[in-house]
Amino acid sequence: MKVSLFGITGIPLGKHNVKDPRLDQADKLVEAKKKTYAQVDVAGEDEALTADAVVVSPSGRLDVILRDLEYVETRLEREPPEPEKSGLKKIQTTLESEQLASASGLTPEERTAVSGHVLLTAKPVVVAEAADVGNFDEFVPRVLAASGYICFLTVGGPENRAWLIKQGLAAPEAAGVIHTDIQKGFIRAEVISFADFSAAGGETQAKHAGKLRLETKQYVVQDYDLLNFRFNK
Repeated sequence: MKVSLFGITGIPLGKHNVKDPRLDQADKLVEAKKKTYAQVDVAGEDEALTADAVVVSPSGRLDVILRDLEYVETRLEREPPEPEKSGLKKIQTTLESEQLASASGLTPEERTAVSGHVLLTAKPVVVAEAADVGNFDEFVPRVLAASGYICFLTVGGPENRAWLIKQGLAAPEAAGVIHTDIQKGFIRAEVISFADFSAAGGETQAKHAGKLRLETKQYVVQDYDLLNFRFNK
């Protein structure tokens, strides 16, 4: 996942750990050789159009809205065909009210028609206060939540690790984040919810309490599920 900083300075660009305290808790409950956080790629303003989310300062929120508004007005001057025109007009009205393009309420046809226009405010836009900038790694989980990303956990042995995925992925696709061979040979997923894991005091204790479930390929992974994949090698 790529996050673009728009109008924010003082944060190093490059890879940043997702400092979710749930991984720290898991690492205390399950012995492993190392702890590995999920990571996001933090880029500058020049990469905003290709980013998955945009992080702005409180004043920067208006800057990205005005940038998109100028773009939309220029496109409308060229008299685009319907339903692109009606979609852009809805976006224009939304931006003029200082709301994000993502809140424009487009019809499916309008959404398809304007899909070729890359607008910053059609992406998740997350406002970072001064305190958030000073503790950016701790702020990142909020950016993930706003952007529709979650993590799942694998624990024990070589490492306790958080894996970053798009919300809504089924178990085989989540397995593919670890290795494509696991996705191809997927049989079942052993699942323990984080709440059950935490309440039981560890993975083994959760299993003894009957909290482990066997899920099929239709299972949609939930945030911070503990997963172990059964697959044909």
